Amino acid sequence: MAFPEDVLTSDEHVVAHLHPHWKALIRPVVVLVLAVAAVVAGFVLLLPAGGAGTVLGYVIAAVALVLAVWLGVWPYLVWRTTHYLFTNERVLLQKGVFSRDRRDIPLGRINDHSMNQKFLERLLGCGTLTIESAGERGQSVLADIPGVERVQTMLYEIVEANHDKHSLGDDEMREIMADVTEGKPLREQTKQRPMRERTK
Repeated sequence: MAFPEDVLTSDEHVVAHLHPHWKALIRPVVVLVLAVAAVVAGFVLLLPAGGAGTVLGYVIAAVALVLAVWLGVWPYLVWRTTHYLFTNERVLLQKGVFSRDRRDIPLGRINDHSMNQKFLERLLGCGTLTIESAGERGQSVLADIPGVERVQTMLYEIVEANHDKHSLGDDEMREIMADVTEGKPLREQTKQRPMRERTK
């Protein structure tokens, strides 16, 4: 499900739009495969017996269907409707299949951010990003972020660009945000500007 564009302000643009890492889909896929295998095996082995075997085959199919929806389809829907959106103005977190829970963290309120990876997460290229911000809720934990090291660097760059927004002219700010979107490190841009512009 694509993220609705109408949540963005007129001057806001998306820098990165992520879902949790694909490892969240391993269990649902395994459950679906096992459920289909159980139904096929049940009908192949029990249908020829007739009578009670047929009834047992249908019971196995019903249980497999419930498990496939509960442990297979539902986790997929949760994964698909979990959004981590990074824009030039805020970090937006949204989740929920039927209900919706959304939190906006303005870049100017972000005090600190950190990431950690367990051994398996390092192998899979994902991890947890923790964002500390001013406000009542304070800490936001973004689990299973794909490419978490790259995402943390990108977050640092857009926070710095937002910080510079108050001391730079509009044209210079547009150039910096364009470079961040294209993947040019912010530190290269700040080296090119005189020190007095960065410390205003």
